[in-house]
This record gives sequence, structure tokens and C-alpha cells, in this order.
Amino acid sequence: MFSRRRFFTALSAPLWVPLASAGISTNYHFTLGVASGCPRSSSVVLWTRLAPDPSIGGGMPEGAVEVRYRVCSDSAMRNTILDGLVRTDESKAHSIHVTAKGLEPGREYWYQFYFGEDDSPIGRTRTTDPNADSVKLAFANCQHYETNFYAAYKDLVQWNPDAIIHLGDYIYEGAKHALGKHQLKLKNSTVAYEIVRQHDGPEAATLYQYRNRHALYKGDPQLQAAHAAAPWIVSLDDHEVDNNWAGEFPEDPKKQTPLEFAIRKRAALQAFYEHMPIERPVLLNGVNADLPLYDEFEMGPASVSMLDTRQYRSQPPCGQGFPSEEACEEMHDPNLTMTGKTQENWLLERIKRSESPFNIIAQQSWFAPFNYGSEEGDRFNMDQWDGYPVQRQKLINAFDHSTSESIVMSGDWHCAAAMGIHKDPTNSKTARVAHNFAATSISSLCPWLPVVQNAKNQNPHVDYIGEDQRGYIRCEVSKKRAITSFRTVHNPKDPHSHSTTEMQYNISSS
Repeated sequence: MFSRRRFFTALSAPLWVPLASAGISTNYHFTLGVASGCPRSSSVVLWTRLAPDPSIGGGMPEGAVEVRYRVCSDSAMRNTILDGLVRTDESKAHSIHVTAKGLEPGREYWYQFYFGEDDSPIGRTRTTDPNADSVKLAFANCQHYETNFYAAYKDLVQWNPDAIIHLGDYIYEGAKHALGKHQLKLKNSTVAYEIVRQHDGPEAATLYQYRNRHALYKGDPQLQAAHAAAPWIVSLDDHEVDNNWAGEFPEDPKKQTPLEFAIRKRAALQAFYEHMPIERPVLLNGVNADLPLYDEFEMGPASVSMLDTRQYRSQPPCGQGFPSEEACEEMHDPNLTMTGKTQENWLLERIKRSESPFNIIAQQSWFAPFNYGSEEGDRFNMDQWDGYPVQRQKLINAFDHSTSESIVMSGDWHCAAAMGIHKDPTNSKTARVAHNFAATSISSLCPWLPVVQNAKNQNPHVDYIGEDQRGYIRCEVSKKRAITSFRTVHNPKDPHSHSTTEMQYNISSS
């Protein structure tokens, strides 16, 4: 005798095979939760992954299986709008990507997956509405698993945003560290920090290791709750692959040959796709891979452009000094790019034709300049937009001619900042043409914060540098204004800690 769920699944499946016969684990299969993403006015991507033993590659046997899904108009899952079966196998780590189509704009839906005797958690999602009067967006980034818990996501879920936009560093590829207190020796100081939980082994470099690292992160209950609460829009930064990689270049080419890094990047991009609610899979060309991530979303008064500033980036100029490097002539090479030419042209066209009150550019790195130098000379972080000033100026010129108010959202640097973007970005006396808000990290440390704070006074376009706090950004956008709030966690060592608003900015539409 088999269950009611197996019976209904069997009716719609080409062939029903009892789980015992199929050799499928009797452990719970939805250990990594559920997620939705890429919200459109009539569709959304639904995600889950079958992983009865997530720490060892998922624990599923080889072979194709089918998973049932339902989309309902009510949280009690009584009024079914869509349902169906989707097939998956080991080639994609038994992950599921379903594009639910034919939905109504600007409304909530609930969804659930079913496999064997197991029901997944119920997820809430929401379609976009280009005609909405307002939208609530949350921006998050940089969630190193070992150094803090994810209390910021608890606060984010309670806010009930229309969408969550993740700016990168979803996982960190680094090796496992010992629990307890440590010290990091910097050039002029020593920083104390604590490892509160551990990675799962050595630095990730293979598909198996990246899959396990994503599964480790996905197992966090606060992160699972955030994925189940709202649709996500995601891109990646460096740590999903390798610290400070750029296009075809690793940070440490003396330790990785071009072939080795290409294979590593292909594995990392495949694992990223397998664990994210995104529409398009990895495109393969021999050992090389490309994961289409930059995208556009129309959300009422906000026209959102999500960028990818890693896959098509030129190798940074001048050197890799940290947190800054002495300026050099190579910075001004017009061929240097953060986005590649195709993405650049797409973005410039979007800015040009936008009729929304607000253009929101969601991307990874600090966009406004930040000079760490002194009388001895200018110094910049070349891994940020400061290393690519010619391309940055093209975008600034587009902001200047746009009828929309432009806001650039940034992550990467683990400290919060509010900065003006001026027509001449190095001269704060010229007209301000856009705003740059940088979120602090969800959990990652910022040992270089004192250097940033000490340099603030010589950067007059910088309005705010946050303290050593973890958190995220809220942005409430209406037709007349965009209210940006910096939320910070009281105690990131406590996964249930409360959060408060540290700073808030109100921008009126043009």
C-alpha cells in the first residue's frame, strides 16, 4: 500500500516506481529548503534540490527522478493555480528549476514540492507589477558562514519585502578554520575575531566541493527562511569562485594554470546555478563556461538592472595592493571593463530609455571613487570601480542625461557607505548625478574598516561610513521618493539578535 501523495504522483507520471525499488533514501529530501527568483509580471522561477544527505554531494543515487510541484493562491495551499511534474538527475545535483507561468502581476503566491512521502516547506513568492505605486526591496551580500550567524535575515523576513536582491559572496570558498578566537595581523594593527561555526573542509575547487559548500550554507535556518519568504534576484561576486578573480584570470595565476582555473570556474558556476532560483543554466564551450546573470526587472517606480561585474571583467590594473594600490597610468586604459562590452551597451540603453522615477543599478563593488592616498599620491582599491574609471565615466554621463533618479547599490566591502556620484567623480563641487549606497555584510568581517574611516575626510562626496556592524539595506521606492535604510544587527554572534536602523536617506524623484 502506498500513500495518497504517491498515488496522485503516480497518476500523472509515465511510470511509478516505489521508492524502495528505486533505491532512494528514506531520509527527508528537502533539507535545503525552497526558493523562488527572477520575478516577472506573469512568472517566477521556483527552486529546490533533493538532498537527503547534503554534506556528501546530496546523497541521491544516480538516475532520473520526478518531483511534483504546486502553486497556490493561498497560504493554506487549498486553491491550486498550477501543478506538474519536473524531472531531474545527478547531472544537476538533483536540483529543480520550474518557471511558473501565467501568473497575475503584483500578487502573492505560495508553492510546495513533493517527492515520495516528503513535502517541502511552503514558500511565498510574488510577481512584479510595472504599474505598482511602490515596491519594497532588500539588498544583501557577503555572508561568510564561519564568522557570524545570519540574524540580519531574521529582520529582513519580518519586513516582508517584495524582493530580495543579493549582490554576491553568497558562499565563501575558503578552507575550514578552527573554532574559537583568532587574531589577524594587519600592516599596522592586529584584529581579534572569532570562528563561531565551521566550513566543511579544504578550499573549494571541484564541483563536488562547491556543491557541498552551497549545501552547508543553504542548511542555515535563517537563510532558508529568507529564501522561502520572497523572490530573490541574484548575481555573484568573487568568493563564489575564487577571491578577486576577474574574467579568465584568477587572483593567483602562479598557483593556478589557465586550464585549471577554467575548470574550477566551470565547476563553481555549475554549483551556483544548481543552488539558485535562476532561469538560465550554464552555457558550456569546451572547458569554458558562462552563466547568464545580468538582467532587468520592472517594479513599479523602480527599474532594476542587476549586473555581473565578474565574468566579463578585465584583469585589474596597477597591482593587487590591499586595501589600496598606488594609482598608475594603466587605470585610464579605455579598453578596461568591469562588465564587458555587450553588458555595457545593454545597461547604457536601459538607462537611456528608462521612464521610471528611479533607476536602481544593483551590482557588486563600490561605484563612487574612494581615495586612500595622501600627499604622497592617490591610492585606490583596484578591484572596485576605481580600477576602471573610463568605463565608470560612461555610466556617469548616462546618469547625467537620464530623466530618472539613479541609485547604484553595492556590496563587497563589508562596511556600509552612502556616497554621492558626481558629474566629475573626483570633484564633489560638480553636480551630483546619482547616489551610491553600499550595504555592509550579512556576516563577513571588515578588519580594514579603520583604514576606510581614516580616509573618509579626504573624500568629501562620502556622506556616511558605517561602524563595524553586520546588516543589510532596505529600500522603499514610491513614485516620489526612495527611502534607503541601513539596518544593523545588535549581536551577529546571536542568530536571533534584533536589528535597528543605523542611518536613513530620503531621495526625491527628479
